[in-house]
Amino acid sequence: MNTLTRRDFMKVSGIGGAALTGFFGLKPVQARAAEMRLRISYAKQSTTICCYCGCGCGLLVSARDGRVVNTEGDPDHPVNEGSLCSKGSALYQVANNDRRLTHVMYRRPGGSRWERKSWNWAINRIAQLVKKTRDEDLNSPAKQGKPVTRCDSIAAIGGAALDNEECYLYSKFMRALGIAFIEHQARI
Repeated sequence: MNTLTRRDFMKVSGIGGAALTGFFGLKPVQARAAEMRLRISYAKQSTTICCYCGCGCGLLVSARDGRVVNTEGDPDHPVNEGSLCSKGSALYQVANNDRRLTHVMYRRPGGSRWERKSWNWAINRIAQLVKKTRDEDLNSPAKQGKPVTRCDSIAAIGGAALDNEECYLYSKFMRALGIAFIEHQARI
């Protein structure tokens, strides 16, 4: 009994395919290149980092008239090399959402309603509260008479959207404030 080898199978398949092509009247034609208009050719493209997890995948974001129209993976990014998970693929919904807050909302302690505030007001308010908390901690009775620059009343947590350089600057800033409890979201 003869066994069919891979080489024989390929010969028979090639001859059979050529015969069927001639039998059905299929004739090869020269392919013509057609110019395709990209659906995002009218948009401005920029790069960013995905905000969902600690991977830091790169994104190409296309926007037109201040509205995101397309997101896709950045093929030149070393982390994801153009691929995206389902959350990263749907990231445009974060920007194009009617319920997205685009301004600061503040509710006073004990208050019952939210007030709209400016970004400058919020930054100054945060700075005042950090300084007040740090000063109270460093001047606590337990630390009186000791040269202590450690602030145990504040903790800091980084975000997944920060790159290495931003994390370095963030941690240096926190350490300059004397904050000992520094963590990063990607490790949690």
